[in-house]
Amino acid sequence: MRAIDNCTMPAAKRNTVRDFARLTRVGQAITMVTAYDAAMAKLADRAGIDSILVGDSYGNVSLGYDSTIPVTMDDMVRAIDNCTMPAAKRNTVRDFARLTRVGQAITMVTAYDAAMAKLADRAGIDSILVGDSYGNVSLGYDSTIPVTMDDMVRATAAVVRGCTTPLVIADMPFMSYQTSRADALRNAARLMQEGRAQAVKLEGGIRSRRTIEAIVNADIPVMGHVGFTPQSLHAFGGYRVQGRGEDQKRVIQDAKAVEEAGAFSIVLELMPSELASIITSELDIPTIGIGAGPRCAGQVQVLHDILGIDPDFAPKHAKQYANLAETITGALSQYAGEVRDGRFPAE
Repeated sequence: MRAIDNCTMPAAKRNTVRDFARLTRVGQAITMVTAYDAAMAKLADRAGIDSILVGDSYGNVSLGYDSTIPVTMDDMVRAIDNCTMPAAKRNTVRDFARLTRVGQAITMVTAYDAAMAKLADRAGIDSILVGDSYGNVSLGYDSTIPVTMDDMVRATAAVVRGCTTPLVIADMPFMSYQTSRADALRNAARLMQEGRAQAVKLEGGIRSRRTIEAIVNADIPVMGHVGFTPQSLHAFGGYRVQGRGEDQKRVIQDAKAVEEAGAFSIVLELMPSELASIITSELDIPTIGIGAGPRCAGQVQVLHDILGIDPDFAPKHAKQYANLAETITGALSQYAGEVRDGRFPAE
């Protein structure tokens, strides 16, 4: 079911079964061809074909069988997947470097579902981080610690389905990469294969260097994360600014270790603006700030924070561009009142 779910990708207006009835009603013949891969599906689309049948003739045509009998469900899911991928140009890690090179700030927000991803895409956001803050924001946890790989894979797949342009980066949750490099590779691969992310993010500097190297060497782009790292919440003793005074040297060393390990970018969280500025000037890779001042190469914010969705939580580093908590509560109250008064639905 997960594989079929991943195959349902966003697209321009796609023909439906109702179009079959409409074409027949107006006397227009329906055109259909078989296809089993993206290249042929793209050509059929360009030719104006009404429908593509991903037939089990895939076995004869592409897999070399002498009948359709040996074709499996996995074969068919893979072929359907090949034919339904969106063709829109999506931002890549190279766009991060390009934007930094021309002096344009990188915009990034978190999102955890298709609806929010779609809105971020329409707003022209460069990148979406499917953060393990999913645990706090959507799952009701008090930290990111309980978030699992299954949680992250499901959320990442939903975000990818909801947008076509932003670079989608998936957080590696707590204990998905700390136990061994083999586990880190396996879990990073899940986020890429099942979640369809274009990159992964993991926390830690010097201590995560070898893990970052291993994932990068597997051709999986990695974003680093230093300063305050939420998965170390208990070790830090709470949400605390990092890199003050004597601690500044440690954070700089962590950032440099992430770059040397091959990361394409790095998040700088909860640190003095001056320290973030130093790190940004000393690294060649783009820095993305959150609670780290204005002098990073880009900024990331939790979407729910800047939209004012949670009336009980407003972090100091986030600016509220809307008060959706009030808007949504008002709309729901109006709906409830109209239902109770018999005004909705109307006759």
